Amino acid sequence: MTAPAQQEPTTYTTHHVTIPPSLTQSEFDELNPLITEFHNYRISPGQCSSLLAQRINAPNDLVWSLARRFDKPQTYKHFIKSCSVAPGFTMTVGSTRDVNVISGLPAATSTERLDVLDDERQVTGFSIIGGEHRLKNYRSVTTVHGFEREGKIWTVVLESYVVDVPEGNTEEDTRLFADTVVKLNLQKLASVAEGLALDGDARGCAPLGFTFYHCDDNALLEMGVEEEDDVHPGWLVQTTQITKMHEMKDKGLN
Repeated sequence: MTAPAQQEPTTYTTHHVTIPPSLTQSEFDELNPLITEFHNYRISPGQCSSLLAQRINAPNDLVWSLARRFDKPQTYKHFIKSCSVAPGFTMTVGSTRDVNVISGLPAATSTERLDVLDDERQVTGFSIIGGEHRLKNYRSVTTVHGFEREGKIWTVVLESYVVDVPEGNTEEDTRLFADTVVKLNLQKLASVAEGLALDGDARGCAPLGFTFYHCDDNALLEMGVEEEDDVHPGWLVQTTQITKMHEMKDKGLN
């Protein structure tokens, strides 16, 4: 009698063990319990995960006002041509959005579901549930954390994800692609938030510590972040990373 095949065990991520680049040891120590709570995933065979961090010189309430906008990801995310939601949309857990991605990336469309939105703890997350791509079972969580020390105020944003490794691709390729996109989005979030903070401070209307739970659409429009995202070559960071994305597309990651 043939013995039944043994299944590979499910494991858990260890993001709480390794300090993400750009975080100090003291920041990591303070955030560690929250990393364990919000950025811990069960990993099945054929999946990969990562945790990225971004420091932003702006108050956390302002940063959260941008990060929470599930209906307007183009506010701070690159590579989005347009985003649409259903008539009568309300930003509640379970709501969905349809995203069209710019040409040249290994994806065309993405249907995404809001999984968590906690304004008090400043936590949000979504899953990709459909669309034209091969990033199956992609789930992401973003948390916003305010710091104040020695008269200075800043924010650390943590974003993690778990995703299937597409057939024909390696775990390294998949993580490199996803990490690059997340990293660029976090960098743009920092740029937009810091611009709004400086602009508001100059006007005397948004001092540090201002509760900013809802984006000022007029301010965003003035900064040019409310319209469809035109891709600037500088946003792509490294030519080698772009080449890698296209290599993954050629392998079938689309």
